[in-house]
Amino acid sequence: MKSEMRVRILIAVAALTTSGLTSYAASQTSANTLAPPRSFEAISDTETRSAAMFTELGKVLTHPRCVNCHPAGDRPHQANEGRLHQPPVERGADGRGLPAMRCSICHQKANFDPGRVPGHPEWQLAPREMAWEGKTIGEICVQIKDPARNGGRKPEDLIHHIGEDTLVGWAWAPGYGRAPAPGTQKEAGALVEAWVKSGAICPVN
Repeated sequence: MKSEMRVRILIAVAALTTSGLTSYAASQTSANTLAPPRSFEAISDTETRSAAMFTELGKVLTHPRCVNCHPAGDRPHQANEGRLHQPPVERGADGRGLPAMRCSICHQKANFDPGRVPGHPEWQLAPREMAWEGKTIGEICVQIKDPARNGGRKPEDLIHHIGEDTLVGWAWAPGYGRAPAPGTQKEAGALVEAWVKSGAICPVN
């Protein structure tokens, strides 16, 4: 009787463990993908649908691959944990580092995976006015629409910037040891385009 009870307990524990792992895997998969614009068609109210699509895009904008280069201060962050960059580099006047320690000294034209050093020909920090570390999705949305804080871009310009710019695209091909941004750059661009065409409404959060 005792051995039968023990077997039942072990089966129950195994089932709970499997269920927990399945749920975790599902949540991770959801976090690493982007819903396409068509998945929002059931939302009949245009403004609500528009805000929902930007919220989905927020999975990219708040990911470490983006936030690390859009810091609140003058030091970039790094790794999946978003820790302060080491060595302790600074933004500099043009976002490409101080005269004695330019970004390009270490960050070459492409990722150098043996040294785990990311790279791109235009490697730099986003301008101070485009910092969104610590901000909500709604705050980032308002900021990203503001020409005074987005490099003078109209909402329509963001389609190309997010969907095709190669420096932005690095977020989906960050090299060894770094988690890529959710989805693909093409999927992110499609979300931006659908968001713009639906009025570019910002979520309230």
